[in-house]
Parts: sequence; C-alpha cells; structure tokens
Amino acid sequence: MALAVGYMLGSVPFGLIFSWLAGAGDVRRIGSGNIGATNVLRTGKRGAAVATLFCDAAKGAVAAAVAQRYGMEAAVAAGVGAFLGHVFPVWLKFNGGKGVATFLGIVAAFDWRVGLLTAATWLVVAATLRISSFSALVAAAATPVYFLLAGYPAFAFATACLALMIFLTHRANIVRLVNGNEPRIGQERSVPNR
Repeated sequence: MALAVGYMLGSVPFGLIFSWLAGAGDVRRIGSGNIGATNVLRTGKRGAAVATLFCDAAKGAVAAAVAQRYGMEAAVAAGVGAFLGHVFPVWLKFNGGKGVATFLGIVAAFDWRVGLLTAATWLVVAATLRISSFSALVAAAATPVYFLLAGYPAFAFATACLALMIFLTHRANIVRLVNGNEPRIGQERSVPNR
C-alpha cells in the first residue's frame, strides 16, 4: 500500500504543470526534454523552476515522512514508490524526470541531517563546477555513505538503490560528461538530447 500511494504522489508532473502555468508551454519540447527543475530553468521561468524543485522534493518527503509513522519499512516503500512515480509517471507514458529532487526529499524525510549533507554536497559541487548532472551524481553516490556513517544501514541500502537509478537516468549526461560537452547550469540547450 505504501509503495502504491508513494507512486501516485510521486507521479504528479509538477515541472510540466508549472512550466505550462508560467507560459513556457510543454517543457518536454525544450532542452533535455525532461520535466525536472533543471530543464524548467532552461525555459527562463525561474519561478517555475523553483516551484518545480520544491514540489518534486516535497512529494518524496511527504510520502516517506507520512509512511514513517508506520515503520521504517513503510517509509522506505513509500519513498521508493514516490521516486518511481516521478521517474516513470503513468500519466506521461512512464517518461518522467530524473529523480534528483525527489531523492533529496526522501533522504530528508529519512533523516534531516543526512538530507542537509546531501544538499550541501550538491551545492558545493555545483558552485565549483556549474554542472548540475555531475553535482547530482556525486550527491547521490555520497548519500548511502552518509547513512552508513549515521548508523542507518536500511536507509543506506535503499538510497544506494535509488542512487543507482539516478545514475541510470543520467546515462546520456554521463556520456556528455566523459566527452566534455555537458551543458553548465544556466546554459540553454535548444535541441532535446536525452
């Protein structure tokens, strides 16, 4: 049940909704074609991008936090469900976002201190290199280690699985990183390139 409820909450496509409300049209037709906050930012609608970031994180946090009242297993199931809903939303033919903001919300619900560490990791790398995808990959990879150090092996295992999925959703980004042509934060990309 927690998995299913988490999935339904996670499948709400906030990026698509906010970009449309901001007058930017269908965000899937610009940049990477992704519905996440980074691609919404490429529309030039910063308010829509911030709203997308917040709500994508919030749906992961709400799902995991509410389910946590019923135990750690329920929290993990709801968090995983929200992540899967965001990445594979039934409303968009299972073609959603890359899961980074939702991942952060889930992590923060598991333990706010680890959530702060994960967010700080992303911010430091992003501020240094100005590459959103690389920042996300580093932060996602570091999170299970943070949970292990905090003494939460179950959360470490769950976030390791989600981090692996984030690496999978960033396959094209990883290729561009290796080739040295991954766009930097704020740089427009006119042709969809998943």
